[in-house]
Amino acid sequence: MAAPQWILSGADCDIFIPAAQKQMDQLDILTDPSVNTERLDFILPETRFNLVENKVILAVPDDNPANIHSFEDLGTDKLSLICLGNDDVPVGAYSKEILTGLGIMEQPESSSKITYGSNVKEVTTQVKEASVDCGIIYATDAFSAGLTVVDEAEEGQCRQVIYPAAVLNISGNPEEARTFLDYLLTDQCAEIFEAVGFTMAQ
Repeated sequence: MAAPQWILSGADCDIFIPAAQKQMDQLDILTDPSVNTERLDFILPETRFNLVENKVILAVPDDNPANIHSFEDLGTDKLSLICLGNDDVPVGAYSKEILTGLGIMEQPESSSKITYGSNVKEVTTQVKEASVDCGIIYATDAFSAGLTVVDEAEEGQCRQVIYPAAVLNISGNPEEARTFLDYLLTDQCAEIFEAVGFTMAQ
């Protein structure tokens, strides 16, 4: 289940920090009605800002048994099986953008070379366990799992991976939530974010 659905299902949340603007926009009444089609209103607008940026990367298991070294390799016979995120999660949408832009999305799809994870952690786990030849995940997840990164999406290959942050208007602790978001913007937190692969959003 994608994060907006958790909130709609009654999850007890104070702050929302998704891995894409789309998921935030789906809950923000002030955004384009073509994105927030149900005109949902869960975001305190004055609290919304862009927090950090991540990178979309191609990760492989230890020793890289399939000898995959680039996104372009995903359209060749080197690939037997790749794990991608589902379309309804940000990493899946970014993955599709990259492969479609390279003109190779149809090749692994038509050859049943794709398995899907419901979130980026599932994709990371499949790569870590060498259940697949590779997976498209975030730089931070590769760092946390100790995975080898063989390629990184360049500017223009997919949208920037910006994590917006905001306090939810259903929060029972709005002032504490605002204070916590302020803390995330301190130099101390910036050092922690950058140490694991994020950069602070501009």
